[in-house]
Amino acid sequence: MDTIWYAELNSPLGKLTLECDGEALTRIRLPKEKWQADPESNRVRKPELFAEAAAQLGAYFRGERKEFDLKLNPRGTDFQKKVWDLLREIPLGQTITYGELAAKTGNPKASRAVGAANGKNPLPIVIPCHRVIGSNGKLTGFAGGLEAKKTLLKLEKND
Repeated sequence: MDTIWYAELNSPLGKLTLECDGEALTRIRLPKEKWQADPESNRVRKPELFAEAAAQLGAYFRGERKEFDLKLNPRGTDFQKKVWDLLREIPLGQTITYGELAAKTGNPKASRAVGAANGKNPLPIVIPCHRVIGSNGKLTGFAGGLEAKKTLLKLEKND
């Protein structure tokens, strides 16, 4: 049985649940995200493992941090990881479309696959999937809801 260590962190979005594997941050669960705990895992609350992540997220929410420097271990396919790496290249306060992101993967026709990978991002905020918008410039899909996406983008624009 895998052990998942977790801690909760208050944020402008509501209560975030941070998870790690003991070495690296593996997931950030947003307040409105729908999920169920894996019955095959042992969940243990251990806030002390998250001191650095909590400090960096707090600084980000206060507008004092533009980038994160955390050890991450997002679990996904090679394609998903490629998309997530590209997401980390989007500068704070900027957005790109799913089509633009697909082009960066080397396959400009893969905007739906990019959207699916974006939706599976286990580390929102730190891997900034909220910076991807529809081709019409409108906000689309976000696990935490569109209000949370709007809040994050507004917070970053006020930098």
